[in-house]
Amino acid sequence: MTERCSNASASSTSSLNSSIPGTEDDQTIASILAEDENSHVAAKLGKRLSHLNSIPHTPRVNGEIPDVNDATVDHERLSERLATYDLTELQIAGDGNCQFRALADQLFGDPDHHKYVRRQVVKQLKHFKKLYEGYVPMNYKSYLKQMKKSGEWGDHVTLQAAADRFGAKICLVTSFRDTSYVEIMPNGKNPTKEVWLSFWSEVHYNSLYASGDVPTRAPRKKHWLF
Repeated sequence: MTERCSNASASSTSSLNSSIPGTEDDQTIASILAEDENSHVAAKLGKRLSHLNSIPHTPRVNGEIPDVNDATVDHERLSERLATYDLTELQIAGDGNCQFRALADQLFGDPDHHKYVRRQVVKQLKHFKKLYEGYVPMNYKSYLKQMKKSGEWGDHVTLQAAADRFGAKICLVTSFRDTSYVEIMPNGKNPTKEVWLSFWSEVHYNSLYASGDVPTRAPRKKHWLF
């Protein structure tokens, strides 16, 4: 990506953010209040996993949902990795919004801000089309229309857009057989925060914390079948 594109992206993003209506001030305040706590937790996680090598991230849409046997093996692999690094998942509702709920928990300290996170991600995808359309193997307008809907699963394109929109490094501990850790960096800027998620491949996202640091949240019903 060229410096020109990066600078244009940063400038346009700043302009877009400054035009957000005042009705969204509650999310901004929540972000400020959560920032100190989240940065402390992220620093602990980053130090704990600093020896892991991350693969280069390439945005992509979701693949096929694995069958029950493969999904079970993947989940066991992820659970073993989390136990090895003394990490604990904050369980996120499996209602199709799990990626956005997990991001909202990390960014704002509340999974219920997922609708706001989705809106911001879709704005990013819409206003910076050239950054993302090459990764979407379908009509881009149809993709945006689909992604606006509550319950539509997020993918690795929306993760990149979230990293860009919120200026965050998104750190994924995954169930992939050959890759335990993926970092998603914002385009054209240094990250100002870290977001830690677990990724049960093609099934579910949860919010990650060091064991002992998991905040108390109301339990959510799981909807997946595995």
